[in-house]
Amino acid sequence: MRRLIFLLFMGIIGFLLLRNFVVDSVVITSSSMQPTLNVGGRYFMDKVSYRFGKPRRNDIIAFPSPVDEKTGLVKRVIAAGNEVVEIKNKDVYINGTLFTESFASHSRPNELLAGDNLGPLQVPPGMVFVMGDNRDESEDSRDWKDARTGEHVYFVPVSSILGKIILF
Repeated sequence: MRRLIFLLFMGIIGFLLLRNFVVDSVVITSSSMQPTLNVGGRYFMDKVSYRFGKPRRNDIIAFPSPVDEKTGLVKRVIAAGNEVVEIKNKDVYINGTLFTESFASHSRPNELLAGDNLGPLQVPPGMVFVMGDNRDESEDSRDWKDARTGEHVYFVPVSSILGKIILF
């Protein structure tokens, strides 16, 4: 009986350590990442990758909103530290070169929205510029504003990233 209790206890400790430090699950609650991630979909989040490396362009990350820390978000990294991002008529340019985005979708392709023309902006070291794949329905680096100051918040600190979404 003691052995069973010990094994059960060790299993629970192992599960908690795994969940807190290695992998967790994320449920998608908005359409901002469609068609890549579906509303209601459950995905795994790798919590280890960014302890040993930096986020790279195209990574899908989870992080608290830079304008409302109570809200968790999932977005795609478009540009990382020291890169220059510019958006012209919905087309994204990184360091002056058109960024080919097979994953991006536009529900209103003929309508120019806030953020469809932006920059150029240089991403500071230790920060990333993020966007949802469902561009016309995503609140992201293009349009976040600090509620207290009204200033634009273009970047997400790498230090606030919770993990990388794993797609199978």
